[in-house]
Amino acid sequence: MVRDDTEPRKRIHRPGQETGSSKKEAHIMKDKDKDMDKDNTPKSEESVLPESRVFVLPGDTIGTAEEFILGKNTFKHGGNVYSTITGEVNINKKNHVISVIPKVGIPPMIENGDLIIGRVSDLKSSIALVEIALIEGKGEREIVNNQQAAIHISNVKDRYVKDIYYEFSPFDIIKAKVIDTKLMRLSTSGGNLGVIKAFCKKCHVILDKPSGDEDKRGKLICPVCGNYESRKLSSEYSGSAA
Repeated sequence: MVRDDTEPRKRIHRPGQETGSSKKEAHIMKDKDKDMDKDNTPKSEESVLPESRVFVLPGDTIGTAEEFILGKNTFKHGGNVYSTITGEVNINKKNHVISVIPKVGIPPMIENGDLIIGRVSDLKSSIALVEIALIEGKGEREIVNNQQAAIHISNVKDRYVKDIYYEFSPFDIIKAKVIDTKLMRLSTSGGNLGVIKAFCKKCHVILDKPSGDEDKRGKLICPVCGNYESRKLSSEYSGSAA
C-alpha cells in the first residue's frame, strides 16, 4: 500500500514532552511570577501600608527599632523610632523600612527672626548643637540653606546660665529663634521658646511636666522611673500626653 504524502502527518505527543505552545505558555507564566512577590504585590510597586499614612511632628514616636529599619527623616533613641520632621509616616512592608515624607511645597529659606523646630544633636561646654527640622509658617519641605545650628549658653535664657547641661539634653526637641543666619545661631530666650519635648536619660521615655511649684523651676519627671530632670522649657511643652 502506497502512503499518500499529501495527507498531513499526525504528531504524537509523548508524556513529559512539551509542545511549542505549551513551552511558550510556561515561559510567560514564569516571567509573570518574577514580577510578583510572595504577597502577590508587583515588585515594581512600592509596598506601603495604607494605615501607615499618619501625620506626625518632630519628636513623635512612629515605631520601634525591633520592628523597623530606619529610613529618611527618622532617628532612634532608647529602642524607639522618632520623626525628625513634620510629615506623613511611610512604611515599606517588604523591607520593613520606616520613613517620614515631608509635605510638598516650595523649599523655604532660613532667615533672621524665623522660629524653628529642631533636635538637639550634641552638647559642648557652652554650646548646644541643633539639627533644624522645619521653619514655622514656611511649610515642611527640606530647607534650602539648612546646616547645623548652635545655641550659645548666653542665648539660652534672659538671665545667667551656669551650666548648659541643665538646660538641654541630646534628642530634646526644641523651639528656637534664628538670630544669625551666617553663623546659624539660635536663641531660646523667651517664654514660648525652649524644649517642647524631652526624654528621660534613664528610661528614654518622654518626660512629663508636673503641676505645682516644681513647674516653675523647669523640672520634668519620668512617668516610669520617677527621675527628675531640668530643662529650659517652652510654654508649649507637650510631654507624653501629646
